Amino acid sequence: MSFFKKLFGGNNKNQGDNKPDIDALLSSPHTNNAIIEIDNYVGKLCSYGDTLDHLTVSQKTFYFNQNLEREINNGGFSQYFYNSSGNFAHETITSLRTIGANKTADILQQAIDQFPSSVVPKDRIKRQEILEQIEDTANEVWEQLDQAFYKYEDNLYDLNIEYIKQNRSLF
Repeated sequence: MSFFKKLFGGNNKNQGDNKPDIDALLSSPHTNNAIIEIDNYVGKLCSYGDTLDHLTVSQKTFYFNQNLEREINNGGFSQYFYNSSGNFAHETITSLRTIGANKTADILQQAIDQFPSSVVPKDRIKRQEILEQIEDTANEVWEQLDQAFYKYEDNLYDLNIEYIKQNRSLF
């Protein structure tokens, strides 16, 4: 195998075959690395949202939560809805409630409420067309909701770690 294939994983094995040792990750003093490794593994398993049927319900819950957090921290709710992560906005409400992140779920619901009839289209192109129509008023609300999210009234890190621990066999 060439140097580049070794370095960049260019072998013919499925990237999802590299299942992390969940127990070892969770018992490590560096649980932040656990979140990152599990997130990378789950993302690869579902081709970053393209094949969600490859995931267990628990993996989907974790995936939706991680997508929300990553997008909001990178560019706020406007970015979350603009990107493919917005495809799963309604499922993310459920996933947040599943781990006990009710305040964060309420924030996301307020962001969703900026869409007509509080419905975020799964189709990204349709969603982006609506975003163009609502952006002036929605962005003002979303910027306030971004700030509310950044307060982390729900400790998403701890809640996700605990969720993984409770469902480790499903990861």
